[in-house]
Amino acid sequence: MTEIVQTGSRRSRRIFHKMRLQARGRSHEGRKFREVCETVVISANGGLLMLRHEVDNGEVLELFNPETQEELECRIVYLGDSGSRGMRVGVEFLTPAPHFWGFDFDAPPLPQADNPGTAN
Repeated sequence: MTEIVQTGSRRSRRIFHKMRLQARGRSHEGRKFREVCETVVISANGGLLMLRHEVDNGEVLELFNPETQEELECRIVYLGDSGSRGMRVGVEFLTPAPHFWGFDFDAPPLPQADNPGTAN
């Protein structure tokens, strides 16, 4: 399921979207790793991933999107809680990559459907 979230203080809107991609980097122990991970939220400037490897804030990851066949570097800017699916990791692209996720973030968001249970 894809859900668009608008926020005024962000550089671009966020989209809750699950997709698989490949991440390469160095773990908390300094060992190289490669894993297939999943996105939680994406934006034109980065995203929130679920990683199984423990990583450090500020480290660089290489991401490969099999849908767009693009590869790019990003910096870890947020480390969330660990859970059964892994750790939530926020990343920011090092160079602009507006088409990395395969979405047009400049397009106007779709209107939200009215909730029939509320009065207008």
